[in-house]
Amino acid sequence: MTRWYEGPLAAFDTETTGVDVEEDRIVSAALVVQECAGGRVRTTRWLVNPGVPVPPGATEVHGLTDEHLQRHGRWPAPVVEEIARGLGEQQVAGRPVVVMNAPFDLTLLDRELRRHRASSLTRYLDNRPLTVLDPRVLDKHLDRYRKGRRTLTDLCAHYGIELEGAHDAAADALASLELVRAVGRRFAARLERLSPAELHTLQAVWHAAQARGLQAWFARQGTPEAVDPHWPLRPGLSTAA
Repeated sequence: MTRWYEGPLAAFDTETTGVDVEEDRIVSAALVVQECAGGRVRTTRWLVNPGVPVPPGATEVHGLTDEHLQRHGRWPAPVVEEIARGLGEQQVAGRPVVVMNAPFDLTLLDRELRRHRASSLTRYLDNRPLTVLDPRVLDKHLDRYRKGRRTLTDLCAHYGIELEGAHDAAADALASLELVRAVGRRFAARLERLSPAELHTLQAVWHAAQARGLQAWFARQGTPEAVDPHWPLRPGLSTAA
């Protein structure tokens, strides 16, 4: 029987105007699908004219300028619907979706759907949640005492995953997918008996515990920043579904 980390996986990533999931916008996104480890990768890319200025700091990260996005990007409304439907197709096909730091990308997509389609990610998924695998949450739980940062770049270096063109949505999505496969292999004794659906449920618990730990650390440092414990999607600020 094929272990889940050697079987079909998809991965999703975005590049954005900033790090505020409530206010910032998607400027590019990618969804990659691979039916087995080492198999051919199918990639869908989107480039978005967000309709708002892209801050210079964001451009420095991903290289996408206002001029380029206005010339080559599409309007957000049809793009975010296509992305949501693409994620829904993975759900129907039974493929787990790898999302590095899932509460950021999935929440931002949800807010874009609310903004441009008067809907939500939950509605596009017919109220059936995705099965999400988040390499950041997995690594932090499975190797919790390791020192150092856990960005995608850092995790790829630690697990020996090649990351070419960091901060390109397609490159980051593919690296995240390969990263989850590497985590699965390294911790096979602890993971291979768990299904992706079981891991999804466990990651919500692990992330909440990680958030509490980080919140306590902030409190000791006198930092007022709040840490959201929700995973993989933060609840909306309004009561709309």
